[in-house]
Amino acid sequence: MGGRNETSVMYFILLGFPTTAELQLFPFSVLLLAYLLTVLENLLIILIIQTNQSLQNPMYFFLGNLSFLEIWYVSVIEPKMLIDFQDKHISFQRCMTQLYFFVTFVCTEYILLAVMAYDRFLAIPLRYSLIMNHQFCAHLTAGSWMCGLITSSIKLSFIAQLSFCDVDKINHCFCDISPLLNISCSDSSLAELVDFILALVVIMVPLCTVVTSYIYIMFTVLKIPSSQGRQKVFSTCSSHLTVVILFYSTTLFTYAHPKVMYTYSANKLVSVLYTVVVPLLNPLIYCLRNKEVRFALRKTFTCTRHT
Repeated sequence: MGGRNETSVMYFILLGFPTTAELQLFPFSVLLLAYLLTVLENLLIILIIQTNQSLQNPMYFFLGNLSFLEIWYVSVIEPKMLIDFQDKHISFQRCMTQLYFFVTFVCTEYILLAVMAYDRFLAIPLRYSLIMNHQFCAHLTAGSWMCGLITSSIKLSFIAQLSFCDVDKINHCFCDISPLLNISCSDSSLAELVDFILALVVIMVPLCTVVTSYIYIMFTVLKIPSSQGRQKVFSTCSSHLTVVILFYSTTLFTYAHPKVMYTYSANKLVSVLYTVVVPLLNPLIYCLRNKEVRFALRKTFTCTRHT
Protein backbone atom coordinates (compact mmCIF):
# COMPACT_ATOMS: atom_id res chain seq x y z
CA MET A 1 0.00 0.00 0.00
CA GLY A 2 3.06 2.25 0.22
CA GLY A 3 1.99 4.01 3.47
CA ARG A 4 -1.20 5.42 2.04
CA ASN A 5 -3.85 6.74 4.38
CA GLU A 6 -6.51 4.03 4.75
CA THR A 7 -9.35 6.49 5.40
CA SER A 8 -11.98 5.93 2.71
CA VAL A 9 -12.74 8.95 0.52
CA MET A 10 -16.16 10.59 0.81
CA TYR A 11 -16.04 12.22 -2.62
CA PHE A 12 -14.08 12.21 -5.87
CA ILE A 13 -12.86 14.99 -8.15
CA LEU A 14 -13.51 14.42 -11.85
CA LEU A 15 -10.56 16.01 -13.65
CA GLY A 16 -12.15 15.85 -17.12
CA PHE A 17 -10.42 17.93 -19.79
CA PRO A 18 -8.10 20.74 -18.63
CA THR A 19 -9.32 24.19 -19.67
CA THR A 20 -9.14 27.78 -18.50
CA ALA A 21 -12.10 29.75 -17.14
CA GLU A 22 -12.04 32.01 -20.23
CA LEU A 23 -12.40 29.05 -22.61
CA GLN A 24 -15.12 27.16 -20.70
CA LEU A 25 -18.11 28.87 -22.31
CA PHE A 26 -17.64 27.31 -25.75
CA PRO A 27 -17.35 23.62 -24.72
CA PHE A 28 -20.14 24.14 -22.16
CA SER A 29 -22.44 25.58 -24.84
CA VAL A 30 -21.60 22.82 -27.32
CA LEU A 31 -22.21 20.09 -24.74
CA LEU A 32 -25.49 21.67 -23.59
CA LEU A 33 -26.69 21.97 -27.18
CA ALA A 34 -25.69 18.37 -27.92
CA TYR A 35 -27.57 17.11 -24.86
CA LEU A 36 -30.75 19.03 -25.61
CA LEU A 37 -30.69 17.99 -29.28
CA THR A 38 -30.12 14.32 -28.37
CA VAL A 39 -33.10 14.29 -25.99
CA LEU A 40 -35.36 16.17 -28.43
CA GLU A 41 -34.37 13.95 -31.38
CA ASN A 42 -35.14 10.76 -29.48
CA LEU A 43 -38.41 12.13 -28.09
CA LEU A 44 -39.38 13.02 -31.65
CA ILE A 45 -38.64 9.49 -32.88
CA ILE A 46 -40.75 8.02 -30.05
CA LEU A 47 -43.58 10.43 -30.92
CA ILE A 48 -43.42 9.57 -34.63
CA ILE A 49 -43.49 5.82 -33.96
CA GLN A 50 -46.40 6.12 -31.53
CA THR A 51 -48.53 8.33 -33.79
CA ASN A 52 -47.98 6.65 -37.18
CA GLN A 53 -49.81 3.42 -37.91
CA SER A 54 -47.35 2.54 -40.68
CA LEU A 55 -44.55 2.24 -38.10
CA GLN A 56 -46.39 -0.20 -35.83
CA ASN A 57 -44.12 -3.17 -36.49
CA PRO A 58 -41.30 -4.92 -34.57
CA MET A 59 -38.43 -2.97 -36.18
CA TYR A 60 -39.83 0.38 -35.02
CA PHE A 61 -40.91 -1.07 -31.68
CA PHE A 62 -37.22 -1.78 -31.02
CA LEU A 63 -36.20 1.61 -32.44
CA GLY A 64 -38.60 3.31 -30.01
CA ASN A 65 -37.07 1.37 -27.15
CA LEU A 66 -33.58 2.32 -28.33
CA SER A 67 -34.58 6.01 -28.36
CA PHE A 68 -36.05 5.68 -24.86
CA LEU A 69 -32.80 4.03 -23.70
CA GLU A 70 -30.64 6.73 -25.30
CA ILE A 71 -32.48 9.50 -23.44
CA TRP A 72 -31.59 7.90 -20.11
CA TYR A 73 -28.11 6.96 -21.36
CA VAL A 74 -27.12 10.57 -22.04
CA SER A 75 -29.01 11.93 -19.02
CA VAL A 76 -26.94 9.92 -16.57
CA ILE A 77 -23.68 11.38 -17.96
CA GLU A 78 -24.03 14.72 -19.74
CA PRO A 79 -25.79 16.82 -17.04
CA LYS A 80 -22.99 16.00 -14.60
CA MET A 81 -20.42 16.82 -17.29
CA LEU A 82 -22.09 20.23 -17.59
CA ILE A 83 -21.99 20.75 -13.81
CA ASP A 84 -18.28 19.81 -13.84
CA PHE A 85 -17.47 23.10 -15.54
CA GLN A 86 -18.30 24.76 -12.18
CA ASP A 87 -17.97 21.97 -9.62
CA LYS A 88 -15.92 18.84 -10.32
CA HIS A 89 -16.75 17.14 -7.01
CA ILE A 90 -18.97 14.05 -6.86
CA SER A 91 -19.78 12.09 -3.72
CA PHE A 92 -18.86 8.41 -3.46
CA GLN A 93 -22.56 7.41 -3.41
CA ARG A 94 -23.39 9.52 -6.48
CA CYS A 95 -20.34 8.18 -8.28
CA MET A 96 -21.45 4.59 -7.66
CA THR A 97 -25.02 5.47 -8.72
CA GLN A 98 -23.81 7.09 -11.94
CA LEU A 99 -21.57 4.09 -12.64
CA TYR A 100 -24.40 1.62 -12.00
CA PHE A 101 -26.86 3.25 -14.38
CA PHE A 102 -24.23 4.02 -17.01
CA VAL A 103 -23.07 0.38 -17.15
CA THR A 104 -26.71 -0.75 -17.18
CA PHE A 105 -27.55 1.43 -20.17
CA VAL A 106 -24.37 0.55 -22.09
CA CYS A 107 -24.87 -3.21 -21.61
CA THR A 108 -28.56 -2.92 -22.49
CA GLU A 109 -27.73 -1.04 -25.68
CA TYR A 110 -25.23 -3.72 -26.75
CA ILE A 111 -27.91 -6.40 -26.42
CA LEU A 112 -30.74 -4.30 -27.85
CA LEU A 113 -28.70 -3.54 -30.98
CA ALA A 114 -28.09 -7.30 -31.35
CA VAL A 115 -31.84 -7.91 -30.93
CA MET A 116 -32.51 -5.39 -33.70
CA ALA A 117 -30.05 -7.25 -35.96
CA TYR A 118 -31.83 -10.52 -35.10
CA ASP A 119 -35.12 -8.85 -36.03
CA ARG A 120 -33.71 -7.96 -39.47
CA PHE A 121 -32.44 -11.56 -39.76
CA LEU A 122 -35.94 -12.92 -39.08
CA ALA A 123 -37.49 -10.42 -41.48
CA ILE A 124 -36.07 -12.34 -44.43
CA PRO A 125 -38.12 -15.57 -44.00
CA LEU A 126 -41.81 -15.51 -44.91
CA ARG A 127 -42.89 -16.55 -41.39
CA TYR A 128 -41.59 -13.31 -39.85
CA SER A 129 -45.01 -12.07 -38.66
CA LEU A 130 -45.67 -15.39 -36.91
CA ILE A 131 -42.30 -15.49 -35.11
CA MET A 132 -41.76 -11.82 -34.24
CA ASN A 133 -45.12 -11.09 -32.60
CA HIS A 134 -45.70 -8.38 -29.99
CA GLN A 135 -45.21 -10.73 -27.04
CA PHE A 136 -41.88 -12.00 -28.37
CA CYS A 137 -40.72 -8.41 -29.00
CA ALA A 138 -41.63 -7.46 -25.43
CA HIS A 139 -39.74 -10.48 -24.07
CA LEU A 140 -36.63 -9.63 -26.11
CA THR A 141 -36.71 -6.01 -24.92
CA ALA A 142 -37.27 -6.99 -21.29
CA GLY A 143 -34.45 -9.53 -21.59
CA SER A 144 -32.09 -6.81 -22.86
CA TRP A 145 -32.88 -4.61 -19.85
CA MET A 146 -32.57 -7.52 -17.41
CA CYS A 147 -29.15 -8.50 -18.79
CA GLY A 148 -28.00 -4.88 -18.48
CA LEU A 149 -29.24 -4.57 -14.89
CA ILE A 150 -27.75 -7.92 -13.80
CA THR A 151 -24.37 -7.23 -15.44
CA SER A 152 -24.19 -3.78 -13.86
CA SER A 153 -25.14 -5.17 -10.42
CA ILE A 154 -22.37 -7.79 -10.57
CA LYS A 155 -19.74 -5.26 -11.67
CA LEU A 156 -20.76 -2.69 -9.07
CA SER A 157 -20.76 -5.26 -6.25
CA PHE A 158 -17.02 -5.74 -6.84
CA ILE A 159 -16.15 -2.06 -7.50
CA ALA A 160 -17.97 -0.84 -4.37
CA GLN A 161 -15.86 -3.13 -2.16
CA LEU A 162 -12.60 -1.48 -3.22
CA SER A 163 -10.77 1.02 -1.01
CA PHE A 164 -9.68 4.36 -2.49
CA CYS A 165 -7.73 5.72 0.51
CA ASP A 166 -6.32 9.23 0.01
CA VAL A 167 -6.64 9.19 -3.78
CA ASP A 168 -9.72 11.20 -4.71
CA LYS A 169 -8.94 12.39 -8.25
CA ILE A 170 -10.51 10.50 -11.17
CA ASN A 171 -8.78 11.31 -14.45
CA HIS A 172 -11.95 11.03 -16.49
CA CYS A 173 -15.14 12.90 -17.46
CA PHE A 174 -17.44 10.69 -15.38
CA CYS A 175 -17.34 7.72 -13.03
CA ASP A 176 -16.28 4.72 -15.08
CA ILE A 177 -14.83 1.34 -14.15
CA SER A 178 -11.25 1.57 -15.46
CA PRO A 179 -10.46 4.98 -13.90
CA LEU A 180 -11.80 3.73 -10.54
CA LEU A 181 -9.74 0.54 -10.76
CA ASN A 182 -6.65 2.63 -11.45
CA ILE A 183 -6.99 4.75 -8.29
CA SER A 184 -7.91 1.90 -5.93
CA CYS A 185 -5.35 1.26 -3.20
CA SER A 186 -6.68 -2.24 -2.42
CA ASP A 187 -6.22 -5.41 -4.47
CA SER A 188 -8.44 -4.90 -7.50
CA SER A 189 -7.35 -7.98 -9.45
CA LEU A 190 -10.63 -9.87 -8.88
CA ALA A 191 -12.77 -6.83 -9.72
CA GLU A 192 -10.67 -6.28 -12.85
CA LEU A 193 -11.01 -9.93 -13.91
CA VAL A 194 -14.80 -9.93 -13.39
CA ASP A 195 -15.14 -6.64 -15.28
CA PHE A 196 -13.02 -7.92 -18.19
CA ILE A 197 -14.88 -11.24 -18.49
CA LEU A 198 -18.33 -9.63 -18.29
CA ALA A 199 -17.29 -6.95 -20.79
CA LEU A 200 -16.17 -9.60 -23.27
CA VAL A 201 -19.38 -11.60 -22.83
CA VAL A 202 -21.69 -8.57 -23.08
CA ILE A 203 -19.82 -7.19 -26.10
CA MET A 204 -18.77 -10.31 -28.02
CA VAL A 205 -22.01 -12.33 -27.80
CA PRO A 206 -24.15 -9.48 -29.22
CA LEU A 207 -21.41 -8.65 -31.73
CA CYS A 208 -21.36 -12.25 -32.98
CA THR A 209 -25.16 -12.14 -33.24
CA VAL A 210 -24.96 -8.95 -35.31
CA VAL A 211 -22.23 -10.30 -37.62
CA THR A 212 -24.00 -13.65 -38.12
CA SER A 213 -27.33 -11.96 -38.80
CA TYR A 214 -25.89 -9.61 -41.40
CA ILE A 215 -23.87 -12.32 -43.13
CA TYR A 216 -27.09 -14.30 -43.54
CA ILE A 217 -28.96 -11.18 -44.68
CA MET A 218 -26.23 -10.36 -47.23
CA PHE A 219 -26.28 -13.83 -48.82
CA THR A 220 -30.08 -13.88 -48.85
CA VAL A 221 -30.32 -10.42 -50.42
CA LEU A 222 -27.89 -11.39 -53.18
CA LYS A 223 -30.35 -14.11 -54.20
CA ILE A 224 -33.17 -11.59 -54.71
CA PRO A 225 -33.59 -11.26 -58.50
CA SER A 226 -34.79 -7.64 -58.67
CA SER A 227 -32.45 -4.75 -57.92
CA GLN A 228 -35.38 -2.84 -56.42
CA GLY A 229 -35.94 -5.62 -53.87
CA ARG A 230 -32.27 -5.69 -52.95
CA GLN A 231 -32.22 -1.92 -52.59
CA LYS A 232 -35.24 -1.98 -50.27
CA VAL A 233 -33.62 -4.51 -47.91
CA PHE A 234 -30.27 -2.70 -47.89
CA SER A 235 -31.92 0.67 -47.16
CA THR A 236 -33.81 -0.90 -44.24
CA CYS A 237 -30.67 -2.43 -42.73
CA SER A 238 -28.10 0.27 -43.50
CA SER A 239 -29.21 2.71 -40.78
CA HIS A 240 -29.06 0.05 -38.06
CA LEU A 241 -25.70 -1.24 -39.31
CA THR A 242 -24.27 2.31 -39.26
CA VAL A 243 -25.41 2.80 -35.64
CA VAL A 244 -23.95 -0.59 -34.67
CA ILE A 245 -20.56 0.25 -36.22
CA LEU A 246 -20.41 3.65 -34.48
CA PHE A 247 -21.40 2.36 -31.04
CA TYR A 248 -19.45 -0.90 -31.04
CA SER A 249 -16.23 0.55 -32.48
CA THR A 250 -15.99 3.36 -29.92
CA THR A 251 -16.94 1.26 -26.88
CA LEU A 252 -14.81 -1.74 -27.90
CA PHE A 253 -11.77 0.54 -27.77
CA THR A 254 -12.52 1.39 -24.14
CA TYR A 255 -13.96 -1.75 -22.57
CA ALA A 256 -12.52 -4.77 -24.40
CA HIS A 257 -9.06 -4.58 -22.84
CA PRO A 258 -7.59 -5.07 -19.35
CA LYS A 259 -6.77 -2.23 -16.95
CA VAL A 260 -3.04 -2.41 -17.72
CA MET A 261 -3.73 -1.26 -21.29
CA TYR A 262 -5.76 1.77 -20.13
CA THR A 263 -4.57 5.13 -21.45
CA TYR A 264 -6.16 8.25 -19.94
CA SER A 265 -5.95 10.72 -22.83
CA ALA A 266 -7.17 8.35 -25.54
CA ASN A 267 -9.99 6.92 -23.43
CA LYS A 268 -11.26 10.36 -22.42
CA LEU A 269 -11.48 11.42 -26.04
CA VAL A 270 -13.21 8.19 -27.09
CA SER A 271 -15.62 8.48 -24.13
CA VAL A 272 -16.85 11.79 -25.55
CA LEU A 273 -17.61 9.99 -28.81
CA TYR A 274 -19.80 7.27 -27.31
CA THR A 275 -21.47 9.43 -24.63
CA VAL A 276 -22.05 12.63 -26.64
CA VAL A 277 -21.40 12.33 -30.38
CA VAL A 278 -22.80 8.86 -31.18
CA PRO A 279 -26.10 9.37 -29.28
CA LEU A 280 -26.49 12.71 -31.07
CA LEU A 281 -25.94 11.11 -34.49
CA ASN A 282 -28.08 7.97 -34.01
CA PRO A 283 -31.52 9.62 -34.45
CA LEU A 284 -30.23 11.58 -37.45
CA ILE A 285 -28.96 8.37 -39.06
CA TYR A 286 -32.30 6.63 -38.59
CA CYS A 287 -34.19 9.65 -39.95
CA LEU A 288 -31.93 10.43 -42.92
CA ARG A 289 -31.29 6.85 -44.07
CA ASN A 290 -34.77 5.40 -43.53
CA LYS A 291 -37.49 6.32 -46.04
CA GLU A 292 -40.36 5.20 -43.80
CA VAL A 293 -39.16 7.37 -40.90
CA ARG A 294 -38.63 10.36 -43.21
CA PHE A 295 -42.13 9.95 -44.64
CA ALA A 296 -43.68 9.61 -41.16
CA LEU A 297 -41.73 12.68 -40.02
CA ARG A 298 -43.08 14.78 -42.91
CA LYS A 299 -46.57 13.43 -42.28
CA THR A 300 -46.41 14.33 -38.58
CA PHE A 301 -45.27 17.90 -39.23
CA THR A 302 -47.82 18.34 -42.02
CA CYS A 303 -50.65 17.26 -39.71
CA THR A 304 -49.31 19.57 -36.99
CA ARG A 305 -49.31 22.60 -39.31
CA HIS A 306 -52.84 21.88 -40.54
CA THR A 307 -54.19 21.56 -37.00
